[in-house]
Amino acid sequence: MGSEMRDEFGFACIEQVDLRDLLGGLLTMLESNPMKFVLAVLVCALCTAIGSSQSPAQKIYETERAFEKAVADKGINAGFIEYLAPDGVIFNPEVMNGREAWKKRPPSPASLTWNPVWIEVSSNGALAYSIGNGVYRAKGANDPNLSYSDYLTVWSRQPNGEYRAVMDTGITHEKPGSTPTDWKSPTITGGNETLKNSAGDHAVYFYSTVDKEGAVKAYKAYLADDAFLMRDGVLPFVGKKAAMDYLESTKPTIKFAKRKSFIEAGDLAWVYNLYSITDKSGAEVERGNFIQVWKLRDGKWQIAADVLAPIFVKGK
Repeated sequence: MGSEMRDEFGFACIEQVDLRDLLGGLLTMLESNPMKFVLAVLVCALCTAIGSSQSPAQKIYETERAFEKAVADKGINAGFIEYLAPDGVIFNPEVMNGREAWKKRPPSPASLTWNPVWIEVSSNGALAYSIGNGVYRAKGANDPNLSYSDYLTVWSRQPNGEYRAVMDTGITHEKPGSTPTDWKSPTITGGNETLKNSAGDHAVYFYSTVDKEGAVKAYKAYLADDAFLMRDGVLPFVGKKAAMDYLESTKPTIKFAKRKSFIEAGDLAWVYNLYSITDKSGAEVERGNFIQVWKLRDGKWQIAADVLAPIFVKGK
């Protein structure tokens, strides 16, 4: 069989062996001890299954770690160019192709480290998103001035089976009380094979409710129990209760631009576009880009992650 190794991305691989030696040994075993031969074949099959059974969520985690290593080894620009998909986008602050945006930036000594804490993958493995915390040091790893953030990355499986980021965004905030390093995934309850409405069709009712009855009522109806609500300047609100407490205390008057097409795979989908927030007089106090990840649970599309990335904030 050879000995197991790990490549630079942490994926299992097997050293090459001489097939003639392997087959010769198995044939000799078959002649001398048929039961041992059967056992050897079963062990080989089991080892092969284990080696190829890496879950998509685990693969996303390993990709995150390889991405972080590339940033450390090659620089922040090169790292992002390598792990963004060819069609991946970022907010800069306007929507831009991610690779092109990073190519245009001057070389930077900046250090960026992060920890994924939540990874969710579609039922067909084609789409995923990860959420985590990060630390940015503008002058390099030894810079004592730290900037704290949380991020949302949407991943798409590429033709070669690897995952690359099709959307990467985040928020900044004060230093958190703690920095989680462990990650987890939700328990999946099923896909959308029997649901007639797509995520985009279902989301129409959310946006309609926002327009007619306000954001608080809309989010209360459509946020998933384990949703992440991310707003710049404050720590993420994790879980529906925490998110609703925040929304009910701020009562934002949000207007979402007409939606672009949802990108959907299995029981996950995502969308981004423009938003604005107005005060009681109707004056605009904030505008920017929003991104939402939707997931199908218990026969209903729900908001799994919701991020506002402001371009303009009144008074700033």
